[in-house]
Amino acid sequence: MANPMLSSQEYLNSAPVKEACSLVAELCRLFYPQGWVTGTGGSITVKVHDDSIPKSDQLIVMSPSGVQKERMEPEDMYVLSGEGDMLIEPSQKPYPHKPLKCTDCGPLFMKAYKMRGAGAVIHSHGMESCIVTMMNPSAKEFKMTHMEMIKGIKGHGYRDELVVPIIENQPQESQLTDSFAEAIEAYPKATAVLVRNHGIFVWGDTWISAKTQAECYHYLFDAAIRLYQLGIDWTTPEHGPLSVPRAIQQTPATGGLENNNYVTESSRKCIVLDIEGTTTPISFVTDILFPYARDNVRKHLLSTFDKEETKADIELIRVQVEEDCKNGVAGAVPIPAENSGRDCVVDAIVTNVEAMIKADRKITSLKQLQGHIWRTGFESKELQGIVFEDVPGVLKKWHSEGKKVYIYSSGSREAQRLLFGNTSYGDLRKYLCGFFDTTVGNKKETRSYLEIAQSLGVDSESQILFVTDVYQEAVAANAAGYEVLISIRPGNAPLPSDHGFRTIASFVEI
Repeated sequence: MANPMLSSQEYLNSAPVKEACSLVAELCRLFYPQGWVTGTGGSITVKVHDDSIPKSDQLIVMSPSGVQKERMEPEDMYVLSGEGDMLIEPSQKPYPHKPLKCTDCGPLFMKAYKMRGAGAVIHSHGMESCIVTMMNPSAKEFKMTHMEMIKGIKGHGYRDELVVPIIENQPQESQLTDSFAEAIEAYPKATAVLVRNHGIFVWGDTWISAKTQAECYHYLFDAAIRLYQLGIDWTTPEHGPLSVPRAIQQTPATGGLENNNYVTESSRKCIVLDIEGTTTPISFVTDILFPYARDNVRKHLLSTFDKEETKADIELIRVQVEEDCKNGVAGAVPIPAENSGRDCVVDAIVTNVEAMIKADRKITSLKQLQGHIWRTGFESKELQGIVFEDVPGVLKKWHSEGKKVYIYSSGSREAQRLLFGNTSYGDLRKYLCGFFDTTVGNKKETRSYLEIAQSLGVDSESQILFVTDVYQEAVAANAAGYEVLISIRPGNAPLPSDHGFRTIASFVEI
């Protein structure tokens, strides 16, 4: 049973509680220059140390969420009971400060306290902790051995293998709670959990232990990234060369590398094509498709408002806008409830869609609605798909050779089918085997290409050729094992001078 004395006003105003609140503010200011809590990200929690109170009953101090961490004061902290019940909430601050709320990491912090008896937990958004999870998108663990700083991790020596579990990120940190708890249970020796593309949670018996280990983890992650760039294996005692350092591997002019062998054309089973800047001029999208969707969104919504398809589109936009408003995205305005009337709902959606198009956002909700608007345009012959003149003939050639060709674009699958089904060269869909959009993942993330490979039925990712005009997409696909070519077309963005990929100006060159 909780000690009622701990919730008394006298104890809440006591020196141990005030010292813990001051400590969290001090640590946030200390970690800010390290990049661990910049951009309002990251969070810290500590137990209120009091020798007269059992550790499980000690009060908990947590930092607020979404605030400038380097400017926090002791009175900005939340104080909770050992069971996680709120005891002290800070006073709200005037504009332009955002409304205070307790950290979204609270449920995860409580898991570390209850499952590991932690005395403090540090959640960092440090760049090293993010990148180290991206070097191998399918890895479930980070491993390292024979590095001096491993000795700073509790229970580890120089010759020990350090293993840190990696869990997948979610839109909200609270949604990580179950997978976080599963990782803690599955790795009893671990004092940290990495979240892919996000950061790290580190805990210790005391704040000093948590701080020391967090510093060591970030050092080790930085070392691993640098060794990776040098082609050195950080996971073995010898630290010899990596067998295939894919992330820094440059595609030679004759193809890609897989296990140090050149990929031959005969082993190429599938071809995946980008659209903008690859099969189609970027200007067609920016100067024709986007303006058409922008200019016709109100007309489309008003004329189809009661159709189930449009209702689904509106709901998808509504969910996206709620998240945008919460995150302070420029141009986002709340969408009224459906019972507010059709015109009010449509006005708000039009405002949001115009802002999304202006920002060229690659989000599923926008792309789906645009696809439905474009469908009307193609059906009425107001729109006609445009492809580069070399594309139709090469697609026909690949089809006759039995090569399977797919499209992967940020535009919706319906929009892709409309474009290729209504070109001045006729319906080109007969040469295509399928369409992928951002529902499989972001085009700049390696895991998206691994997911596509699972759908294509190849024996190896190296049997897939990916053609794009975007350098970051080329890097992601290359890291997944694809053969990659970069398309150089009129109007495309310039590439880094040392990009290292083979380029083509026409499909005829493939």
